[in-house]
Amino acid sequence: MSRTASIGGITAPDSHIAREVAALARQVHDPAILNHVHRTYWFAEFLAQKREVRFDREIVYIASLLHDLGLTDRYCAEHRFEIDGANAAAHFLHAHAYPKPGIDMVWDGIALHSSDVAAFKAPEIALVHLGAHVDVMGLNIEEISPQLIDDTLQLYPRLGFKKAFTEALAEIARRKPFTAIGTGLGDIGRALLPGFAVPDVCALLLDAPFDS
Repeated sequence: MSRTASIGGITAPDSHIAREVAALARQVHDPAILNHVHRTYWFAEFLAQKREVRFDREIVYIASLLHDLGLTDRYCAEHRFEIDGANAAAHFLHAHAYPKPGIDMVWDGIALHSSDVAAFKAPEIALVHLGAHVDVMGLNIEEISPQLIDDTLQLYPRLGFKKAFTEALAEIARRKPFTAIGTGLGDIGRALLPGFAVPDVCALLLDAPFDS
């Protein structure tokens, strides 16, 4: 894949750190997830252009390409996969002497990418959330022209992404069921893992050690 991929007259960031980030994503992701993280960036770009949002393109590119590090064997740790991924990305960027404000922005973009809270944060954080949700659930897809969608899928085909992604999430739920409480990960676990059970939020609330 060209490191200067272009779609719709837009060229992806091609700084040294952008190339290092793209290389890391290639190392740790299978093709279906790898193409997803790239599509996340492009869909974020297209939404930003449509909405006339000003943003740091390199930050969005980095956070998009690294937002699922927490799903990988290399970077799966003890927290929710979003936090594991954010920590891994921050460590990687620090090792490459990336500026701390940029690292902090990438951390937030990754840590919050599955949360609706991200939509109310800085544009760089919101765009990672929005780009990922276009690709995973089709949210806001009507804001992107069919031609741009087709061009993106031509460059980064889905390759059975739905199955690959749900299986990756199910593996996280299996390894760390405590991180699925009160999240969509719980839905994945209940759907795909026989016998999977975690407390629901209502039960946790009612079982709190207080009289009322």
